Amino acid sequence: MFLQVAKSILLVVSALFPILDPIGGSPVFLSLTLNYDTKTLRLLARRIAINSFILLVASFTIGSHVLSFFGISLPVVQVGGGMIVVATGWAMLKEREENDRDTVGRTVTGTDILRDAFYPLTLPLTVGPGSISIAITLGK
Repeated sequence: MFLQVAKSILLVVSALFPILDPIGGSPVFLSLTLNYDTKTLRLLARRIAINSFILLVASFTIGSHVLSFFGISLPVVQVGGGMIVVATGWAMLKEREENDRDTVGRTVTGTDILRDAFYPLTLPLTVGPGSISIAITLGK
């Protein structure tokens, strides 16, 4: 029993860690939160971790049921998730060096933190289509 649980946890971690890439995502997080103080950064990082955990557990547990309800097969989701990951990577490679966020003089409020914690920091950046596809695959 314990060995089976350990194998399952190791499989989930080894499958999701390269896609989630917390080490590679940290520069993106820091660049999007340049004028946040340390306390605010900790609160935001904790909120993103909680949101990411909830999204992945929901994808793991009910993802295959949602797919079967809509009549979508698992290989279609896997291919679609992979294509979105490739397209996002290609767009990042071709992106020009422009700072599109005006962070000078921006004041940060509690509602900004909670709003930014889900979109864009949790859903497309931390837990994207690739990780949701893997979570659904592992949950099936």
